[in-house]
Amino acid sequence: MKTILNVIWLILCGFWMFLGYLLAGVLLCITIIGIPFGLAAFRIGVYALWPFGQTVVERRDAGAPSCIGNVLWLILAGWWLALGHVVTGIALCLTIIGIPLGLANFKLIPVSLLPLGKEIVPSDQPFMAR
Repeated sequence: MKTILNVIWLILCGFWMFLGYLLAGVLLCITIIGIPFGLAAFRIGVYALWPFGQTVVERRDAGAPSCIGNVLWLILAGWWLALGHVVTGIALCLTIIGIPLGLANFKLIPVSLLPLGKEIVPSDQPFMAR
């Protein structure tokens, strides 16, 4: 079932969200300071491309730098990406078939707002994070 949902997701909105994260990652990687943020954007972009069957868990070893980085991320790129998920999620929830896809879009909002200190793992193994 998750494969079918992932294929429908990819066609309807996953590819476009992936491109948004890719653009944000490239823009953030232009400077040396923005490279960690760009890598986070690329990581979340892959998650946005194929979200069913994956989940986000907190990293235990994340400390104060990830908290400071999340504040910078929120200002530079996070709220734009979260806004894209809100708009796409609402549009998908207008149809009956799109409701699971819209809910998946809403699931991506927290990680798009504050991505540092989180890890994306398979949903059947959420405790196998490094």
